[in-house]
Amino acid sequence: MSLTTFLQHCLTGISLGGSYALIAIGYTMVYGILRLINFAHGDIFMMAGYFMIFAMASFPWPVAIIITLVGTLILGVAIEKAAYKPLRKAPRMSIMISAIGVSYLLQNLATYLFTALPRAYPEIPFLKQIFNIGGVSASLVTFLTPVLTVLLVIGLMMLINHTKTGMAMRAVSRDFETSQIMGIKINRIISITFAIGSVLAAVGSILYFTDRMSVNPFSGTMPGLKCFVAAVLGGIGSIPGAVVGGFLIGICETMLTAFGYSTFSDAFTFLVLILILLFRPTGLFGEKSTDKV
Repeated sequence: MSLTTFLQHCLTGISLGGSYALIAIGYTMVYGILRLINFAHGDIFMMAGYFMIFAMASFPWPVAIIITLVGTLILGVAIEKAAYKPLRKAPRMSIMISAIGVSYLLQNLATYLFTALPRAYPEIPFLKQIFNIGGVSASLVTFLTPVLTVLLVIGLMMLINHTKTGMAMRAVSRDFETSQIMGIKINRIISITFAIGSVLAAVGSILYFTDRMSVNPFSGTMPGLKCFVAAVLGGIGSIPGAVVGGFLIGICETMLTAFGYSTFSDAFTFLVLILILLFRPTGLFGEKSTDKV
């Protein structure tokens, strides 16, 4: 493999990893607040793909992107209000079962509304421009994805570390009951968390499907599971960890495909999950938790 080809695959892997990182942040934020694995998150990512398809049919791409972001935000918050909020004081297993139910509901709803056949994802001319840098050729979306991911994560970390809302989010993630006693509006903070995670999933959806060019009702299943693995790999509850995990999974998956092992790329992801759970359950950046008696 020549150096140019290797760099080409590295760039592709970093771009894919950026999309995974944006989705993984949603998993890790919701877990940090509610200690819940939101298994419907991958299907919210899938629905964002359909929102973009129908928005682009009637509006220019800048307006369609805004509609997609707003629509996905509303969907994410609505799911939290309808499926998770009523179970706030229920056993954790009940909320997890609800999340799995929402996932299957979205998949079947998409199948009913849009059929199971793949739909062509609209081309955004701005993102499909081809650039050549030192022999490496790629579309703008490939170069833009990692840069946009890093910028969004920096913005998110500034929000969490330097605003009152961010302080409230950190307080809720540390101690749910005490935060409520101290006057923090728990429901508002949880809704904001779901809103941020959903918007990032929508951005990841646009970047991901622009390169893959089709959406079907099950398009969110495997990327969703891989992003969950990325969140666990980085240390679930850690935003920087989710980003690093996303990039690592994306690069490794691309390299396996480049060396002719594409059949094993999905299996590799879940092998990583097993190894992490066996040897470092808290992930690369996770903190060890201590149970209070």
